[in-house]
Amino acid sequence: MVCLLSADAVLVLRCQEDDYEAFDEIVARYKDGIYNYIWRMISNREDVEDLAQEVFVRAFAAIKSFRSESNLHTWLYRIAMNLCVDKYRRDGLEKRLITPLEREQLDGGQTASPDVPDGTYDPQRVCERVELQVEVQKALSKLPEKLRAAILLYDLEGMSYEEIAEALGCPVGTVKSRLFNARMQLRDLLKAYVEDRQ
Repeated sequence: MVCLLSADAVLVLRCQEDDYEAFDEIVARYKDGIYNYIWRMISNREDVEDLAQEVFVRAFAAIKSFRSESNLHTWLYRIAMNLCVDKYRRDGLEKRLITPLEREQLDGGQTASPDVPDGTYDPQRVCERVELQVEVQKALSKLPEKLRAAILLYDLEGMSYEEIAEALGCPVGTVKSRLFNARMQLRDLLKAYVEDRQ
């Protein structure tokens, strides 16, 4: 019987044989998703960059003990989630909100404006979408970290219940319960905003 290994499993095996290019491939494959997940959990650019880098530092240090019965994808997200939880604890659960339209400081002291939508779009609709994104981010930041982690992994990262259960270290039933509770809390948190729009 032939046992076919996934692309991730092959990369892990190569890493375990000290193939550094294989680890570079893992980083290239998962860095954007990990960064986006941490961004939605932490929302502070400097912290996000540090934590995203730390995910891969820890993964590199532990890759030789990684067991193939686990999923690399969920293992990396579990590391990311644990780092976010540790960050919240160190900071006394301080919650910071994203300011998605901030101007970035470039090397040399210049500033860069965020991308401006194509002028063919209706400006009012663009503003409403941005405003909704800010409100949703505020509501997400008010969720308990366990609920926020579950809903981000499911709705934004597209993980299955089983993958989320593995990443968060809890039963599938708990994942479903957390998703239900997260949606109910988000509904309540966004209720006033939605009613104001009608």
